[in-house]
Amino acid sequence: MRAEKAFFVYLLASGLRGTLYIGVTSDLLKRIWEHKIKAAPGFTAKYCVDRLVWYEAHPTAESAIRRETQLKEWKREWKFNLIERDNPHWIDFYSTLSL
Repeated sequence: MRAEKAFFVYLLASGLRGTLYIGVTSDLLKRIWEHKIKAAPGFTAKYCVDRLVWYEAHPTAESAIRRETQLKEWKREWKFNLIERDNPHWIDFYSTLSL
C-alpha cells in the first residue's frame, strides 16, 4: 500500500514576532533546510527568515494552496495569534521534524 503524500503550509519567522514568511511545500524537511542554508537568494535569505514556527498538513496541493492564500491575506497580528496558540515561545520546530 502506498502512503498518501501530504502537503504543508508553513510559517517562518526571523525571531520572536519578527519578519514572517508563508510558504507551501510537499517536502517540509527539505524546504526548511533550503531556507536555513539560503539555497536561493530572495526574501527569506535577505531577511534571515528561517525559523519554522508553525505548520499544518493538507491532503492535497489545492487545499494547501488555498490555506496559504488565506493566511497571506490575514493581518499580521492574526498570524502572531495563530503561531502563539501552539507555539507561545516561537521555538524552531525544524529540529523536531521527522517526516
